[in-house]
Amino acid sequence: MHRASIIVPAFNAEATLAETLASLTAQSFTDLEIIVVDDGSTDATARIARAHMTDARIRLVSQPNRGLAGARNTGILEARGAYIGFCDADDLWRPEKLAVHVAHLDAAPEVGLSFSGSVLIDDAGRPTGHAQKPRLRQIDAAHVFKRNPIGNGSAAVMRREAAEALVYYPRHAGTRACVFDETFRQSEDIECWMRLMLTTGWSIEGVPGLLTAYRVNGAGLSANTERQHDAWERMVEKLTPLAPEFFARVTPAARAYQLRYLARRAVSALDGPRAVQLALGALATSRRPLLEEPVKTLTTLAAALVLGAGGSRLLKPVLGLSRAGARPA
Repeated sequence: MHRASIIVPAFNAEATLAETLASLTAQSFTDLEIIVVDDGSTDATARIARAHMTDARIRLVSQPNRGLAGARNTGILEARGAYIGFCDADDLWRPEKLAVHVAHLDAAPEVGLSFSGSVLIDDAGRPTGHAQKPRLRQIDAAHVFKRNPIGNGSAAVMRREAAEALVYYPRHAGTRACVFDETFRQSEDIECWMRLMLTTGWSIEGVPGLLTAYRVNGAGLSANTERQHDAWERMVEKLTPLAPEFFARVTPAARAYQLRYLARRAVSALDGPRAVQLALGALATSRRPLLEEPVKTLTTLAAALVLGAGGSRLLKPVLGLSRAGARPA
């Protein structure tokens, strides 16, 4: 049995899967297995995974399409390791990433989820100049709700016992155990991390370094911000009964942070009217982001207003934004 399992959800990932698997097989911590979950791909994803199975640590599991949450759930059920990492099929891990997380989890038995910062890369794998440099210590449920320091789905490595503490059997899944909620096609990460914080005794901590390369692609930049916001609100509605007082107290500020994040995505997608709507909505919802992070909040507002008034030609001199739509640190 391997000490660590890395789950690679893959849907039509033929363009990037080989590079992702190369980064995982190059890990300096070698006592691992890599589980590629082909989530109903119609391209060469499965063939590419099989071609890499000359490395005996790689396994392929194929299933009808169930979405990212469903692919991760399948991978968790297949995983044999004491530690379970997640790496989407278009992202990369630095060679030392798994070793750092294993050492962290070995040394901190109270930590159920270890994560790292991330560098953002473009479609071609080139650094965009942006990074997620999150808070690493003294993280509570409010920090996760407002800022999601984990940042992206390829940054986290979980202790098996922490994942098992989240297992439930939703009606739609029959007898299949779930950790991630498969009814979410967006916000499935933060929904899971919030349940970890609200319903278990496990803590979340980060490790220093930008150990994940998170790919920000064109399709992601143009993603529907309204759909993302709706998923986030549904997450709040679902989880509020678990901790009504917490959500009553923290939701306004968290909603404002979410609207600011979506405004930055709209700016990156060059959608001026939507960026203005979201940025002004964030300020109207709560002033906490302005008080806690004035520079980022004001630059987001400025970028939205400039884009809405004058187009992308004026944007870089004001803010220097690149087309990087992932949640910044």
